[in-house]
Amino acid sequence: MLQQDIQYLPGVGPNRKKILSAELGIQTFGDLLMNYPYKYVDRSRIYTIDELTGDMPFVQICGKILSFETFEMGARKQRVVAHFSDGHGVMDLTWFNGGKYAKQNYKIGQQYIVFGRPNIFNGRINVTHPEIDKAEDMELSAMGLQPYYSTTERMKKNNFTSRTIEKLTKSMLERLTTPIAETLPGFITGRLHLMSRDEALRTIHYPKNAHELERARMRLKFEELFYVQLNIVRYASDHRRKYRGYVFGRIGEQFNRFYSGNLPFALTEAQKRVVREIRKDTGSGRQMNRLLQGDVGSGKTLVALMAMLIAIDNGYQACIVAPTEILAEQHLATIMDFLKGMDIRVALLTGIVKGKRRKEVLEGLLDGTIHILVGTHAVIEDSVQFAQLGLAVIDEQHRFGVAQRAKLWGKSTNPPHVLVMTATPIPRTLAMTLYGDLDVSVIDELPPGRKPVITRHVPDSRLTSLYNGIRQQIRQGRQVYIVFPLIEESEKSDLKNLEEGFEALRQVFAGFRLSKVHGRMKPKEKEEEMQRFVSGETQILVATTVIEVGVNVPNASVMVILDAQRFGLSQLHQLRGRVGRGAEQSYCILVTKAKLSEETGKRIDIMCETNDGFRIAEADLKLRGPGDLEGTQQSGMAFDLKIADIARDGQIVQLARDEAQRIIDDDPACEKSANALLWNRLKELRKTNINWTAIS
Repeated sequence: MLQQDIQYLPGVGPNRKKILSAELGIQTFGDLLMNYPYKYVDRSRIYTIDELTGDMPFVQICGKILSFETFEMGARKQRVVAHFSDGHGVMDLTWFNGGKYAKQNYKIGQQYIVFGRPNIFNGRINVTHPEIDKAEDMELSAMGLQPYYSTTERMKKNNFTSRTIEKLTKSMLERLTTPIAETLPGFITGRLHLMSRDEALRTIHYPKNAHELERARMRLKFEELFYVQLNIVRYASDHRRKYRGYVFGRIGEQFNRFYSGNLPFALTEAQKRVVREIRKDTGSGRQMNRLLQGDVGSGKTLVALMAMLIAIDNGYQACIVAPTEILAEQHLATIMDFLKGMDIRVALLTGIVKGKRRKEVLEGLLDGTIHILVGTHAVIEDSVQFAQLGLAVIDEQHRFGVAQRAKLWGKSTNPPHVLVMTATPIPRTLAMTLYGDLDVSVIDELPPGRKPVITRHVPDSRLTSLYNGIRQQIRQGRQVYIVFPLIEESEKSDLKNLEEGFEALRQVFAGFRLSKVHGRMKPKEKEEEMQRFVSGETQILVATTVIEVGVNVPNASVMVILDAQRFGLSQLHQLRGRVGRGAEQSYCILVTKAKLSEETGKRIDIMCETNDGFRIAEADLKLRGPGDLEGTQQSGMAFDLKIADIARDGQIVQLARDEAQRIIDDDPACEKSANALLWNRLKELRKTNINWTAIS
């Protein structure tokens, strides 16, 4: 029944089906059933006219139309007013559109239920464009919360309102005389005291009260999140059973020499904890797949290097892959500096390494004389082969596709251990869903001596004073970033703003040296400009968000973000992470228009209040939703959740995860008959247009 074509539901037909399909993706009875209301209005109470005031929310009144009046409003426009009484007073019902329909269809003296928001007009209570039903059609005792459904402009133009969808849904539910098939086994619904699927789907559209509605929501949210988690946990379990990992059984000479002689500063407790987690993984005999999260400057690269030294001590090679050439070169410089005086060969492989130099790198990888390779996407090319690749470190992983990462596996007889690093903090509930097959490590403290960046909000009316402060910083020997909001590198108007802004800034900072960088410059040109800033030749770098990842200039102490209201929280946090890398106090200045929307104001306030990347990421998730967060769209997990919300349903995500893990622990090969319903349902869902692929 749920597979039946929606056009055969009375009241739909081919034309309405086209609109439903195009606007809401509804093609079958099942699609309509899972088109959930976005809000509800309490219709359990009937008010009397003498109780009404002009500032009340939606109300309903039961009474009769006494008469109609029509008022001309210029060329072919009319205002139609019905005088309506319930015996406790008289009020007006007004139509600016559809008045002709009202006069033809609503009869004087007939008993109606009127529903709408009251206001005062000409000294009388008035409801504009009310909903009207015959009182005899409404079961007043059974009326509870009325559902409201999302509609689009095209639907409204075709008289396709929320009420239309409600009536179609009610008509369909009346036709579903047999219970809707269950998708969760009784041992789960019983243990968690969940409604049946049939009851939940009927209640979500017509709840009698708030308690019933909450129970229906809980059941449907759990089901959505449970199957996402079951898919991820099953994938991770299969992966662990299928792939053995290289055993790094010892901590040897290189690691110990580095730890005792080259370590630039004492490790934080968080770094020590992560190194222990990596040691345990790589010594266990199973392939490590670990996500390392840590704010900018928390010391992830040092931890990754120590993991690479463990690989080298056990006779294996390691590689670290970065998304840009400049970041790869920074990693190379950092690693070479860390390993000063040690007998370890480190090489660079990027698009600009060509000819004889490239040939030497490829030969060194193949004969095993290169221990650590630092590179970009160039590392995954087929021509790059290792003698024995034991560990692959991937930095800023959301810049790499799943297929690209999988290519690294082909570089070794067994898949190498994988350490994925990100400086974009990912909220726990999102990490559990996006990267559910990866074990997660977090470096949640900064190395000693780092001063938190001070963040200030400055309206654009105070730019003169801000520029004076910048001059002062430069005279003290510091460098400054000024970022323009070129969100899409193809936006010509933004690019024009950047070009004009750069010229204006050259006038403002006459006597100082400026560089300019944006994504539409040729790579070589961009690298040259960046290097001028890195070397200190220029004092101000005017840029777009291309500098968000991977520029390390300890001398830069000020980050100015113009039109900061156009950036997301995570992006602002990433940009702020470009400063605060040296010993001096650093500042991040968020410049906005004076008037901001409520949501934008919240974003700016959060940035000024905290430097905690995880708190910022949680707030970003709540404000923007998971699909908008950087990295989630490229990650391979499409969030096609119809009722659950990753940001707000964290406890249900955890409950779903625990239940999924319980199933897999009990039935790792997915073959027990008691779980047949689960595996069959998972197969059905995987055939849909949802991309259920877990991250490898």
